[in-house]
Amino acid sequence: MILQAAGLALLAALSPAALLVSAVYLGSARPRLVGAAYLAGAIVMSLVISLAVLLILRHTGLDHHSQRKPRYGLRLGLGLLMLGAGLVLARRKPKPPDPEHTHQGFVSRMIANPAPGSAFAVGLLLFAPGITFITAVQVIATAHADLELTGVAVLVVVVINVSLVWLPLLVHIFAPDVTSRSLAAFNGWLRMHGNQILVAVLLAGGVIVAVNGILGLLSP
Repeated sequence: MILQAAGLALLAALSPAALLVSAVYLGSARPRLVGAAYLAGAIVMSLVISLAVLLILRHTGLDHHSQRKPRYGLRLGLGLLMLGAGLVLARRKPKPPDPEHTHQGFVSRMIANPAPGSAFAVGLLLFAPGITFITAVQVIATAHADLELTGVAVLVVVVINVSLVWLPLLVHIFAPDVTSRSLAAFNGWLRMHGNQILVAVLLAGGVIVAVNGILGLLSP
């Protein structure tokens, strides 16, 4: 259960947007303070989502053995939803960046002036409910596990989900100049290929979850 949930959380963590924001914050005047606030927002949102999904699914009794078909039916539905989202994004051509309007979106305007308060809010917004992360928590919620194992599993998926926030921050503490240069150099590549990465994550996760759901429905 933990390995499967961790694998899905790893897919959810592959967010180009999260890493781009880390690059901006770690290149600011107060990189560690702003980066820590961003990390706090990401953790809070991930924990809130995890607890909400756990409470909803456990309240419906999907973790019981008698609910095997609804449990795997839900998993199949989430997998198909991820595949659908990936196909839609793959067909949509991303708009080329406008050099005259660098900060057009709401989040972009918040990032433009790095501060602890806005960084915390950005962490909340960027780590709002995503299909892949919800699927990872769903695996935990529908498993027949006790409270202790469930708690450990939730902590594992949350730590993995925000890894593109705490990993750069941790490296920056020991090698600030190298980290800032590396993230700045990687920034351009991410902006160009972020959509393809997101599509690949959704399609890969969708196939894994959908196949798991089908196998669960077909097995006695």
